[in-house]
Amino acid sequence: MNAIIAIPIEIRLAALFLLGACLGSAANLCTYRLAWHRRECAIHSLGFRVRQMIIGLFTGIALAALYWWEIGCLGLLPAGVPTPTPPGVLTVLHAQYAAHVVLLWLMLVASMIDIDEKIIPDAITIPGMLIGLLLAAACPWSQLPDLMDAPMVGAIPPEFWQAVSADTWPFLQLASPNRWPACLDGFPHAGSLVVCLACWWLWCLALIPGRWYVRHGRLRAWQLMFARAVRRPATYRILLLGLIGTAAMAMVWFHGGRSWSGLLSAAVGMAAGGGLIWSVRIIGTAALKREAMGFGDVTLVAMIGTFLGWQSCLIIFFLAPMAGLVVGLLQVILFRDTEIPYGPFLCLAAVVVIVCWTAVWDWVLGAFAVGWLVPVVVVFCMALMGVMLGAWKLAVDFFRGQ
Repeated sequence: MNAIIAIPIEIRLAALFLLGACLGSAANLCTYRLAWHRRECAIHSLGFRVRQMIIGLFTGIALAALYWWEIGCLGLLPAGVPTPTPPGVLTVLHAQYAAHVVLLWLMLVASMIDIDEKIIPDAITIPGMLIGLLLAAACPWSQLPDLMDAPMVGAIPPEFWQAVSADTWPFLQLASPNRWPACLDGFPHAGSLVVCLACWWLWCLALIPGRWYVRHGRLRAWQLMFARAVRRPATYRILLLGLIGTAAMAMVWFHGGRSWSGLLSAAVGMAAGGGLIWSVRIIGTAALKREAMGFGDVTLVAMIGTFLGWQSCLIIFFLAPMAGLVVGLLQVILFRDTEIPYGPFLCLAAVVVIVCWTAVWDWVLGAFAVGWLVPVVVVFCMALMGVMLGAWKLAVDFFRGQ
């Protein structure tokens, strides 16, 4: 780490710009490879090269700007960090930055495919989810910081920063902003392992391909879905993944410590993020009388939850519709098009949460500290969303009729 810090920041930013340009080109190539309607010849077209140049330039600037903000300006930390920045703080910040680069690249690919195809492939979100869980266990300090347990802005003593290391860094956990309860520790607390495995298997079962048909009753629908799942090879691959994940989680639980708290927090973030958007999908479908949101959006937010935690997913849930409704209404008015890719808005909200983390977390801290209030607010907002989507359907029908 000292060797990296010794390099002038201008050179570091230039190197990150070049790395970002390469990652942007790779993201554009992945978009074309994974898009259903594209062919190999499209990769050699003029449109591909122009888009590759634009995406590469954008990604290069984004990576350099994010490094300048997170490392150069300490943008994710409250004021009061001593100058020069202590080595332990810089080590943690570089780990966080690397995790955010991985997440941003995955979200970039998912967003471009969603814009092109109105679909988000599992080939992006499932590996991304596994990477997020692995990072949470192997490098838990790469999660978003939670410094609210420490003395607040202006009162954090210099000794706190000087003593910071990867083993003491306060990161966003399942119980944040409240204290981590002992019942969620690793071995021998079996309840925490049950929670983690429940989140894991709930998600694995949700990935098993199948369609829900209720024309002939719910019992028949279950029978048909089970029969189709049994016939598909993907079902057995997912079950194998579930067994491997179970063994890995049990090993981390037995080891305990910060690796376990990071993994458990990421697993709950995965289940909570996916569950939130799945609920939106169900309510939206009922309100709009058609599929309101693809399952790719569910897997996308589940992936984001492994990197940013369930608290961030809840914030993203509130931020994304603001831009989505405005852009969607303009699209309906101008182009009479009601198919709106929602993935890019979810990704944009995630970027806002990362970049503005200190201000965002400080703003919502009080609400999250009152644990019982969170599910009440979520239920209320779900009901309100159903009303809003009903109003949206009326507005769309009105503009279509003009």
